[in-house]
Amino acid sequence: MKGINITITVLIASAFFGYLFAFIAGLCRLSPNIVIRKSTGFYVEIFRGTSLIVQLFWLYYAIPMLFGIQLGSNWWAGVIAIALNYGAYMSEIVRGSILAVAKGQTEAATALNMSSFQRMRLVIFPQAIRMMLPEFGNYLIQMLKATSLVSLIGMTDILYYGGILRSSNLSQAPTVYLLILIFYFILALPLIWLTRKMEGISKKGVAT
Repeated sequence: MKGINITITVLIASAFFGYLFAFIAGLCRLSPNIVIRKSTGFYVEIFRGTSLIVQLFWLYYAIPMLFGIQLGSNWWAGVIAIALNYGAYMSEIVRGSILAVAKGQTEAATALNMSSFQRMRLVIFPQAIRMMLPEFGNYLIQMLKATSLVSLIGMTDILYYGGILRSSNLSQAPTVYLLILIFYFILALPLIWLTRKMEGISKKGVAT
């Protein structure tokens, strides 16, 4: 129970920044400016192509040692690592969903003399967001599971305290890990419900 606070706060902050990075990177990938498009693509491929654990260690250990850049605390290092990693994955959902909106919608908005910003805000984005919702829910559950990695940089989350209990009594290790599994499952239940709710919302008004 002592570790729940860290797990939940890391999840909430990681989700907030992860979705923010996803929208920024996804929209930048569609930019007509080749510099913005290529630099964003580099970020996406780096964070999708490397391990989250390695990214976590880089942000917490390597970057401060090599460049003298301090992220403030291990809490911020954990949040930023998870957010950047999942933001890269979810940016492809943002980009793909926007591209999946029928071209006729853009043509109709252009015929109504809408600007590019109005087309995106009023026509394309509201349709694309419905396609993003189910996958965003799935990645929220993935981020909850990823919070267990922050124990590797000394954060006192559920897994950290579980490790202390296990080390103090090795014979109780199966029970301890079973309890950790149950804790994560209980925390995931509201997110599973939310994901199903989001799937239902995304289907409303869509022709079968």
